[in-house]
Amino acid sequence: MPPRFLWRQTISGSSGACSSFFPFIVSAKAPWVHPRVQQPMARTSPIPESHAGSWVLIAGVVLACLLASAGLGFRFTGLLLPGLSLLLLAAAAVIGRSTARPRLYAGASAFLLMTLFSELGILLSYALAAKAGPLWDGALAHADRRLGFDWPAVFLASDHSPVLLWIGAVAYHSLPLQMIVCIVALSGTARFRTLGITISAAILSGFATILLSGLMPAMGNVFDPARFSHLWPSVAWMERGMIAGLRDGSWRTLDLTQLWGIVTFPSYHATLPIILAWGQRDIPRLRILAPLWAGLTILATPLFGGHYGVDVLVGMGLAPLALAITSSPAWHRLGELALPSVSGKPAPATSTALGWTALPPRAHRRHDPATSRTESVRLVPHPADEPSYPTRKRANGGE
Repeated sequence: MPPRFLWRQTISGSSGACSSFFPFIVSAKAPWVHPRVQQPMARTSPIPESHAGSWVLIAGVVLACLLASAGLGFRFTGLLLPGLSLLLLAAAAVIGRSTARPRLYAGASAFLLMTLFSELGILLSYALAAKAGPLWDGALAHADRRLGFDWPAVFLASDHSPVLLWIGAVAYHSLPLQMIVCIVALSGTARFRTLGITISAAILSGFATILLSGLMPAMGNVFDPARFSHLWPSVAWMERGMIAGLRDGSWRTLDLTQLWGIVTFPSYHATLPIILAWGQRDIPRLRILAPLWAGLTILATPLFGGHYGVDVLVGMGLAPLALAITSSPAWHRLGELALPSVSGKPAPATSTALGWTALPPRAHRRHDPATSRTESVRLVPHPADEPSYPTRKRANGGE
């Protein structure tokens, strides 16, 4: 009896520490092809679209940086390491695209986008802080009191729980690791559509937090760690001198290898973990681990980030809003209109709602154990953006 599962051709390749493994299905004429893919053979072997909406956002961040930093006289040092990192990621994306390795292409592109946004976003937050108006700490602290937050009592109770402090510290400072795990998991399992939405939502929400911080600047919910036995200095406490220097004009030399986020309201540490957990909701094991990890990060944010409670609440509210926007069809149409295919040609007929970029077809030889024949087949993608692994049960009970 011929196999009735989706045949997966796994091809591995590497660029540095990156590997590419991706699934294909054989011609729709074969009897073992899943019924969902009974369609004419694609003329090309497509790879995921190049995060068009995210690139539009990056362009907006660049423009905002240029406008906000005009006349500030910033001087930059430490350009080599960030530049080399971006070059390596761009090279990995080009290799993945040119060799029809969609997982490598999708993962490298996602890392490239998030690295670019991290660098540009922090520079934008510095420029906005340098031009910001009066501080909003009094209003934010008043809002916290109205909401029932008693931070002196929280600080005192936390100081008597050193084990919990260590757990919170690890969770708070692991946000970059959470992003890495999410990108690797989504690109490695070929969940390209979810990866695109996650990256776009992360950049959109981060851009929004930076712009709002420029309108409502604050030093943060700081406390003096010298008054406690176990409490760690918060990020806001360590950055208060830099924020003051940006505001009075004494801090104008920026080391690109030592960039720190200075956004207080709203908290991006409360936004990004939710988005990353959403992206991993369909991945076994991570669907449980990611929300727990995100929850610990959010709970630790006031202590280790120096945030007010209202910062965290507003940051959490930005996550579903950003996901709703970036998962809408209008968002993808906007990206496709703003950044059409590199070739300038329309997308192929087999493209999905996210768009696809065509590559030359790849022919492989397939041995059919049912007929003892070896035949050349053309590999085509699964029509659904989220392929199923490894086998789907048929309605009639077959496999």
